[in-house]
Amino acid sequence: MANFYVYILASKPDGVLYIGLTNDLERRLREHKGKVLKGFTKRYNVDTLVYFEEHDTYDEAFTRERRLKKWNRDWKIKLIEKQNPGWEDLAARWF
Repeated sequence: MANFYVYILASKPDGVLYIGLTNDLERRLREHKGKVLKGFTKRYNVDTLVYFEEHDTYDEAFTRERRLKKWNRDWKIKLIEKQNPGWEDLAARWF
C-alpha cells in the first residue's frame, strides 16, 4: 500500500489548479474543503480532487510533485482528463 500521494485540485473544470503532496489524502482533503488552512487553495476556492497518484516513498512523491509543478498547463489538463474526463470530485464519496 502506498504511503504518499501527489494530487491535483481544481476550482472548477478547467479552472485554477493546485498540486500538492501528502501522506494522508483524506485528511488533507478535509483541510482543503473545510478551508482550515490559509493560503492559495482557500483564497481561490480550490478544493475539488480531480487527480491523484500513489507513491511508496516520500522521495518518489516529492520528485513527481516537483516535476508536475513545472509542467505547462496543457500537459496538466491532459493528465487529469486521461483519468478523469468529467473533472469529477474523486473525494466526493469520502465526505
